[in-house]
Amino acid sequence: MSLKGVELQIAIPKTFDAGKMADQQQQNNILQQMHANDALKKEIERKQFSVNETDKMDVVDGEDGENEQGQSPDQQKKKKQQLQQKAQHPFKGNLFDFSG
Repeated sequence: MSLKGVELQIAIPKTFDAGKMADQQQQNNILQQMHANDALKKEIERKQFSVNETDKMDVVDGEDGENEQGQSPDQQKKKKQQLQQKAQHPFKGNLFDFSG
């Protein structure tokens, strides 16, 4: 297949344009991947440095020095027992292994 001069005048510039467009598309994809990677790194770093929320637990032992005045010792014992029952976990148990 032979090409004439007129056909070459049209065909060659179009191949350059197509090559440029393909190169731009490839660069665009690479940039999108880099931005997504940077965003993922920032999100992971933010999660690593953020403090996780924890549930606050009521004081069970009453060792904070506060005595409720106006209550009898029996009422204080009942309140203490109720707090201890609330604080017990249903399946974890109460044993601590300090043998580390």
